[in-house]
This record gives sequence, C-alpha cells and structure tokens, in this order.
Amino acid sequence: MKLILAVVEDDDATVLMDSLIENNFSATKLASTGGFLLRGNTTLLIGVEDEQVGDVLRIIRRVCVRRRKLLPQTSAEIPTSVAMPMEVESGGAAVWVLDVDQFHKI
Repeated sequence: MKLILAVVEDDDATVLMDSLIENNFSATKLASTGGFLLRGNTTLLIGVEDEQVGDVLRIIRRVCVRRRKLLPQTSAEIPTSVAMPMEVESGGAAVWVLDVDQFHKI
C-alpha cells in the first residue's frame, strides 16, 4: 500500500478531488500555505494499492498543469505610480509516494 501526498494550488484542488472521486479514489484534503507567494495550497492524502499509483499520478498530471500568471508588483523598494506586473509560474503539483506498513480506518 502507498500514501500519495500531493500539494496543489487551491485553484486546482476542487477539480482534482472531483477527478479522483470519479475514478473511485478517496482523499483527505488539508488546507496549507507555502511557497514564496504565500498563496493557498491544498495538501491531499491519497491511500492506494501499489498498482494504482500510476493511475493517480496520471490524474494529477492532467489536472494540475503548470501555467504562467501575471501578478501585480507590490514591492515598496521601487516606488512608481504604475504597478508593473510580474510573471510567475504557478500550478503543477509536488507529489510524494510513501510506503505504508499499516492502514486503519477507525
């Protein structure tokens, strides 16, 4: 048995959860914050059998694609009357696959 930890952007979390449920996978959803932008993230805990890891990873790759976003510049170091947008990469997922010795649903 495996535990898949997937950290995704909040924007992708609902679609990912729906896709996992449609494919008969259950997940526990935890709110989290991280990264240099301090944007909301969601951490999913997904327990699967060893042979199902590939299926879950394919769903995550399909839903959580990397994309470029423009964010307003908020730096006080460069005082300007016009905020210059900053292009950042967002989306994607950070995923860990861990071995599980035991699982108990109590």
